[in-house]
Amino acid sequence: MLDYPTFGFDQVDFVTSDTHFSHARISELAGRPYATVDEMNDDLVRRWNDTVPPGSIVLHLGDVALGPIEESIALTAQLNGRRLLVPGNHDRVSPATQSKRAIERFLPVYEAAGWEILPEVIEGTRHGYRIIASHYPYGGDSQEQDRHTSHRPRWDDGIPLLHGHTHARDHGPSGHQFHVGVDAHDFAPIPFRVIDTWIQSLPGIETRLQTAIREAREVVADLDDTPWPAMDHMFYMQAYDVLHMHLEELLEALEQGRDARTA
Repeated sequence: MLDYPTFGFDQVDFVTSDTHFSHARISELAGRPYATVDEMNDDLVRRWNDTVPPGSIVLHLGDVALGPIEESIALTAQLNGRRLLVPGNHDRVSPATQSKRAIERFLPVYEAAGWEILPEVIEGTRHGYRIIASHYPYGGDSQEQDRHTSHRPRWDDGIPLLHGHTHARDHGPSGHQFHVGVDAHDFAPIPFRVIDTWIQSLPGIETRLQTAIREAREVVADLDDTPWPAMDHMFYMQAYDVLHMHLEELLEALEQGRDARTA
């Protein structure tokens, strides 16, 4: 079963994070090549709109803007595409750093600029492959110690994770993680086909359906290998529950595959 709110990654055309519009110190902190905030804002808008056609869908993994938030968020209304935001720690709609009251106050500001706010961690499939997306990586930070650990995805168990937060400049993929922040990608959103190629290159990667079939077969094999006289009622019921769960996963994966083919 999926562990986080479900999201359909098949709809997404581009992914990005950590634009930090109007952040006065981000060029200094992240080594960006801008002399002023206005220069950075103008260049980020230009690169975004040169990359993203108006009808596209962009998944932004947090830290859209800082500075006077009403002004900095308002300028993002210039950005092309339908824009979906997974909140980062610097966003005023982040459960990791903002109170419920603050989120309720600032949510209309983001929505007025065209942002659709998603949960902190989302999970789904693209072309049948499972993906998790969050502002935060499984592990790693722009500082020495990992922050906001209770708001990060659970441990790395092999599911590809898209993330921002680190401001790393020298890579996108690292193991099962892919850093999508603008500092690593020429200050522009990434076409999702780049992510597709990366996922399919991972050793041992399976589609959700392949995983469900394998795990269901393992449960059946354990049942077959257990002698009936030694199989007490409690063991049998536990095995049945696990098998039932995997059968539901199989059916859901099959339905998602059918829906993707007919979309």
